[in-house]
Amino acid sequence: MRNNRAMSAHRIAVLAVDDVVALDLGTPAQVFSTARDADDRHYYTVDTCTAGGRPVRSTAGFRVLPDHGLELLDRADTVIVPGVHGEATLRLGVIEPEVLDALRAAYQRGARIMSICTGAFVLAAAGLLDGRRATTHWAYADRFRRLHPRVDLDPEVLFVADDRLLTSAGVAAGIDLCLHVVRTDHGSAVANRSARRCVMPPWRDGGQAQYIERPVPPATDTSTAAAREWARQRLHEPVSLRELAEQARMSVRTFTRRFRAETGLSPTQWLLHERTDHARLLLESTDLTVDQIAHRSGFGTTAALRQQLHLRIGVAPSAYRRTFKGRAPC
Repeated sequence: MRNNRAMSAHRIAVLAVDDVVALDLGTPAQVFSTARDADDRHYYTVDTCTAGGRPVRSTAGFRVLPDHGLELLDRADTVIVPGVHGEATLRLGVIEPEVLDALRAAYQRGARIMSICTGAFVLAAAGLLDGRRATTHWAYADRFRRLHPRVDLDPEVLFVADDRLLTSAGVAAGIDLCLHVVRTDHGSAVANRSARRCVMPPWRDGGQAQYIERPVPPATDTSTAAAREWARQRLHEPVSLRELAEQARMSVRTFTRRFRAETGLSPTQWLLHERTDHARLLLESTDLTVDQIAHRSGFGTTAALRQQLHLRIGVAPSAYRRTFKGRAPC
C-alpha cells in the first residue's frame, strides 16, 4: 500500500479481548482516520473484532459490541491489539487459544502486528515476541518478564518497531506508535497533519523513563526545556554540554541529571536524535544534497549522517530519500 495510490485503503483490524482498555481501543481509529491524501481520501480503514464477534468488557464500565469476528484478521494488512487489564492475561498469561491462533496466522501470512500498552502480553502469549525486542507499560515490566522471559523487554522506550512486530508503552504511547506507522507508510507531511488533528506532537522526546514514578526533584532544579529549544535553533552549529548547562543556569552535573530525568536521554543522545530527525525532514522535503543536509543538521560530514541514520532506522540517506521523496505529493 505504501506507494501505490491506486490500491484500496490499508485495512486495519483492532482485536479486542476481555477487559480491553477503552482509550487504547479507540486510539487506532482516531489516529488512522486522520491520515488522508490531498483529495481527502482515507489511507486506512479501521474495524474492530473479537473472538466469535462476541461482546467484551472494557475497563470503562461498558461492553464493546464488535461488527466482526476473528475472520477479519484473515484479510487485515495490520492487526492492532489494545491494552488489557484482565487478571488472567496479566497474571497468568491466559488468552483464548483461537485468538492466539488467529494472531499467529495473520503474522505468518505477512500482516503487520502491533500492540498498545499491555496488549504486548497478548502478542507474547502467542509467541510472536520470543527472541525479539519489545516494550509495554513500565508499571507491568516485572510481571511481563516473569511471564515471558524469552522476550527482550525494554521498558524505557515509548515504542519498539522490530520488523513487522511493533509494541508501545502505556496509553499515549499508542498514539506515538500509530503516528510512527503513518510516517513510515506515507511520510512526515501526512503524519504531521494527523498529529495536528489529534492535537499531538508528531513525536515526543525521550522515553518512558521520564514518566516512571520517582521522588520529586529538589525545588532548586529548574526545567531544561528552554535549553532544549535553544539547541533546536542551533542544530547546524556545534553545541557543547557546557553551553546547554549555561542556558539552563545550572552546573554541568546538575543539568545532566535533570536533563535525563526530564527526557529519558543524555544531552548527547538527545542532540543526536534531534539532528537525525532534522536530517530526515530535510531529506523528505528539500532538494538539498546529502552533504548539505549533513552540515545543516549538525553532523558535519556525509559519513557521520550516514552512520547515525543507519543506527536509527537502518537505511542510508539516499535510500531514505528515495522512499519518501518518490511519493506523490500529499
